[in-house]
Amino acid sequence: MFVPVVNQQQEPLMPTTPSRAKRWIKSGKATPFFKKGIFCVRLNVEPSNQETQEIAVGIDPGSKKEGFTVKSLAHTYLNIQTDAVTWVKDAVEIRRNMRKARRSRNTPCRINRQNRKRGGLSPSTKARWQWKLRICNQLKRIFPIEVFVVEDIKAKTFKNKIKWNTSFSPLEVGKNWFYTELEKLGKVELKQGYETKELRDLLGLQKIKEKTAEVFEAHCVDSWVLASSWVGGKVPDNKQLLLVTSLRLHRRQLHKLQPEKDGIRKLYGSTRSLGFKRGSIVRHPQYGITYIGGNSKNRISLHSLETGIRLCRTAKIEDCKFLTYNTERMRFIPKIN
Repeated sequence: MFVPVVNQQQEPLMPTTPSRAKRWIKSGKATPFFKKGIFCVRLNVEPSNQETQEIAVGIDPGSKKEGFTVKSLAHTYLNIQTDAVTWVKDAVEIRRNMRKARRSRNTPCRINRQNRKRGGLSPSTKARWQWKLRICNQLKRIFPIEVFVVEDIKAKTFKNKIKWNTSFSPLEVGKNWFYTELEKLGKVELKQGYETKELRDLLGLQKIKEKTAEVFEAHCVDSWVLASSWVGGKVPDNKQLLLVTSLRLHRRQLHKLQPEKDGIRKLYGSTRSLGFKRGSIVRHPQYGITYIGGNSKNRISLHSLETGIRLCRTAKIEDCKFLTYNTERMRFIPKIN
């Protein structure tokens, strides 16, 4: 496990060992901070050497889980397994149904617009690929990354059928948008699925069939192979996983779908809870480090950072000490022999 390092201008340098980072912090040479759940240090003095090695990021996209690996020739710095954003399509449908229902009632609502040529990406497709791009942006800020090696997934298309071909498939359009945006961060190298398998077999690595398993061999083995194809390496030296899940915030849902007693519809949604931004990490004297959920009756709910399970719904504002803003939940899983 290595610790990312940035200079006084927030520019990424080569990662260092935990023991060296500890000495830097103790002597005042560096200041510790967390970047999206990853422990980092910022140098308070000019670095003795600013030369960097070639670092690549391997990306293994998936429909449910995805893998990211940050690697150089000598070391594997980070393995990330994320949960794909899959709820946007259903949320858009619910919003459409609620909007239709409001128009049939005596409720203030905007006038229905005629069909317009939307163009671009559909909301669900864009959310999926924006999530990948957001992870890459975060990694770029703490590691001196030069290249992103991506497995080029393909949609099943049908010849002579205009409604579903390479021009109109959401997956094809979405990934092309992702590649264009990713090129703004660094060089992009594409590998086909069969090439990833050949590289994995050449190194004698195994991939399990259970795609939702929280182990290195589920997705990160492919992302490691992709990064290794650029910088080199034969044996994974670090199989520790960082699991990342994006928090789902109901930003503009005005109320619950069904009315309760006396036809009253309770408020639902928003990104604020009694002054706190939802998802923010706080310290509570009883529940420890948690994140902020919803609020009710002048109380807020607290959730576990590891599982997302609600721990309580009656926490007082004055008992919660704000630590940092947050939009994801993360937890490390050590290598299992």
